[in-house]
Amino acid sequence: MFLTITTTGTPERPATDLGFLLHKHPDKAQTFSTSFGTAHVLYPEAEEQRCTAALLLEVDTVALVRRGKGKGRGGAPDAALAQYVNDRPYAASSLLAVALSNVFSSAMRGVCKARPERAAEPLPLRVEVPALPARGGPGLVRRLFEPLGWAVTVESVPLDTEFPEWGDSRYVRLVLESDTLTVSRALRHLYVLLPVLDDAKHYWVSPDEVEKLIRVGGAWLYHHPEMKLITSRFLSRRWSLTRDAMERLELIRLAETDDSEVEEIDNAVEEEAEQEEKPTPLAVQRREAILTALRDHSAARVLDLGCGEGHLVRELLKDPRFTEIVGTDVSVRALTIASRRLKLDRMGERQAARVTLFQGSLAYTDRRLKGYDAAVLSEVIEHLDLPRLPALEYAVFGAARPRTVVVTTPNVEYNVRWESLPAGQVRHRDHRFEWTREEFRTWAHTVAERHGYDVEFRPVGPDDPEVGPPTQMAVFTTSTVTEKTESAEKTESAEKTESSDTTESSDKTEKEAKAA
Repeated sequence: MFLTITTTGTPERPATDLGFLLHKHPDKAQTFSTSFGTAHVLYPEAEEQRCTAALLLEVDTVALVRRGKGKGRGGAPDAALAQYVNDRPYAASSLLAVALSNVFSSAMRGVCKARPERAAEPLPLRVEVPALPARGGPGLVRRLFEPLGWAVTVESVPLDTEFPEWGDSRYVRLVLESDTLTVSRALRHLYVLLPVLDDAKHYWVSPDEVEKLIRVGGAWLYHHPEMKLITSRFLSRRWSLTRDAMERLELIRLAETDDSEVEEIDNAVEEEAEQEEKPTPLAVQRREAILTALRDHSAARVLDLGCGEGHLVRELLKDPRFTEIVGTDVSVRALTIASRRLKLDRMGERQAARVTLFQGSLAYTDRRLKGYDAAVLSEVIEHLDLPRLPALEYAVFGAARPRTVVVTTPNVEYNVRWESLPAGQVRHRDHRFEWTREEFRTWAHTVAERHGYDVEFRPVGPDDPEVGPPTQMAVFTTSTVTEKTESAEKTESAEKTESSDTTESSDKTEKEAKAA
């Protein structure tokens, strides 16, 4: 996938200033990790009179199939075979648009401390895209770009040059030229219109896409004659999102007409009423789900294993039903931060008596962990190498053996919903693995069966119908059979002790009688 941006200049205003505007030095090639591949920025030519910057995107086709699954949300736009044979690695699409945004983010915002005057002034620009899918043909390409100040040269690509009777494909070669646009405005046009022409996106379009469209296209889209088509296609034809974007663009148009601010126009509703609630962070949702599970199982004495900086411990302290809270972590630094966050040195005596922090490793059994109602392993297991996981399993489920164990871990299938997460990478650099839902359930059932627990699974965060929730949670409880067995063993032991005591007493009485 390839795109070039060319400008010309003079000795007073050299073309190589393009390197400053794009924040990429012309003398070296640079590489960037992006969603579904690797982006390379290089300069085929860099002289005072003419300078060309090229963006080459190498798509990881295997990751494309694994993450997008070839269809539906996040997948390729065509039918079943497109999972394996498609144009995504070669034709400019939303993949290239995301690469533009990631690699040239400062240039897109119009930020250039080294050449601020150049960033704000129009340049003679030439943009070339060798392969561009255009659903609507060359006519639509012109209708989209010409109203924005571009001179458009568009050439249809034949299906096969040896068989012209087959006609043209849906791909075009595109050349855009303008001397009235800034680099920032040109990049914004490409970011919006490349996926519009392709009429597909490689990731699930969520409500925050409306904000992206307004931020990138709000300054020019509201007066574009094809505004409705652009908005609809950019938002993957989701009616509710399109309506929201159109309403906001109309407010921008009215504000410009009245020479006022959008806030002054949009004053029909009180500020408190019009503000939408911000989405709850996943970490907060995870802690709420854990607290719910602990309350459901009437846990009072709780272990937070791998407590980190003490976020969950702090939430547990807010609820008086948790009478004893123990936080352990292998990191002394994390425990120090946790102590500082919890303000243990200034905590009241009664409150401080409820919480204990100490260092410990889950790779070894620890007598201090025995006898608790519940233990929590929140985002812990994925930080261990898989060969060390059985040691943790025994230390928690076999040796410590709390009545309830709550385990949360990332769902790797959900990673496809995060546009900014590079292909093939895990969510945190310290994660040794991330499991699918099936892998996590298999592990949990094996652990439960081996150590005499029952297990149930709960989603944490939005439960996507295709890829599941972002976090998966398993709640282990000691099984009824195990509890009965332990109770029977205790009863049998008590009966044996009582019988033994009775026998000893009888023997003693008989001996005393004989002696008399």
